[in-house]
Amino acid sequence: MNCRGPFAAFVLVLCATAVSAQDLEPRAYAAAPIGTTFLVVAGARSTGSVLTDPSLPIEDVEARVGAVAVGGGTTVSLVGRTALVLGVLPIARAHAAGRVGETAGSVDRTGLGDARAKLSVNLVGGRAVGLEEFARMERPTIVGVSLSIVAPTGQYDRTKLINLGAHRWACKPEAGISHRVRQWTIEGYAGVWLFTDNDEFFTGSAIRSQERILAFQTHVSYTFKPRLWVAVDGTWYSGGTTTVDGVRKADLQKNSRVGATMSLPIGRWQSLKFSGSTGATTRVGSDFNTFGVAWQLSWFR
Repeated sequence: MNCRGPFAAFVLVLCATAVSAQDLEPRAYAAAPIGTTFLVVAGARSTGSVLTDPSLPIEDVEARVGAVAVGGGTTVSLVGRTALVLGVLPIARAHAAGRVGETAGSVDRTGLGDARAKLSVNLVGGRAVGLEEFARMERPTIVGVSLSIVAPTGQYDRTKLINLGAHRWACKPEAGISHRVRQWTIEGYAGVWLFTDNDEFFTGSAIRSQERILAFQTHVSYTFKPRLWVAVDGTWYSGGTTTVDGVRKADLQKNSRVGATMSLPIGRWQSLKFSGSTGATTRVGSDFNTFGVAWQLSWFR
């Protein structure tokens, strides 16, 4: 059946923007020697409900979003500090269903998602060194900064409310700290998502803007040996109220998520990472259970 009206408008937000704010990235500022290069192939599946603006006549919204992503990155020296440059391109498939009054509807989309790139620099504990010197150095505390950028490469049709791409740019400046005590590592990040306007919102003549989203993460991990570790993850994010043609919506987000991550080495150059997370509190937005697996191949230039 076709999906129309406010239900479809809300699912657009779900498919195109919800994942960014829900990021859980343990060891995002981990130290690495200069010349470390990696290739990653990852898959994730999210299922759950969507909590909408209580004033809207929308009920029983359920969604499934699956994605496969290919990415890569490398460490370089930036003014004598270790910097990581990476990029990711996803392909997604989304299905959502719900009711508007007495009318049930559903929608499916398959195609490219919005591409992401990230530059991070370790300011403390991040002096740029090669592999041999890196193996001899101790880095109990790391302080880093990063900038993530989301480009509007995803599938988008201005005549449809349901799209995989957001048709806008987004960026996230962030600062993070990581402190190691023996095998334990404690991390905290703070950042803010900023968005440009979508000036071709349904049906191509509306302008949709979104306020910033403040996002905080914390992780506690235990390392058994190099590349074999487990982590407990948490995030809280707030903001993101939208406006369409000057009309402010009642969709302020104040949500939190918890999860866990495990990294397993496969031989000398490969590893697998398994992750899972669920909504702890959800005011408005997607209340998803998410499971993912990623394969990584690393080598040194």
